[in-house]
Amino acid sequence: MLMPSREKFRRVHRGHRRGIACRGNHVDFGDFGLKAMTGGWVTSRQIEAARVAITRHMKRRGKLWIRLFPHKPITAKPAETRMGSGKGSPEMHVAVVKPGHVMFELAGVPEDIAREAFRLAGHKLPIQVRFTRREETA
Repeated sequence: MLMPSREKFRRVHRGHRRGIACRGNHVDFGDFGLKAMTGGWVTSRQIEAARVAITRHMKRRGKLWIRLFPHKPITAKPAETRMGSGKGSPEMHVAVVKPGHVMFELAGVPEDIAREAFRLAGHKLPIQVRFTRREETA
């Protein structure tokens, strides 16, 4: 599972999820991409589940790029604990995803295989996604 090797601070604020993705919103490395249509948090477990779904459907052909990383630690207090006494301990890491961000990219496989692999991966993610293609700029 993905997680940062070290962090400057163990606990961070929850923050806001406003706006659309200004960076990482184009297919840059592969031929096909999986783009987020809504914003949200994607946990490291969900990223791993999507990666496994994609690679199993491709049968290890082609190349996969994962273009998001869970940098944000999320804390939780233990069950049946009274309020107060500080913030909880870090439980998991999430990636903050804005609408328009390309999360996964594929190359070296036909379009129908890439489309089906991304469809399977989309079911593992908590946000709405769309299949995209690289735009040819000449």
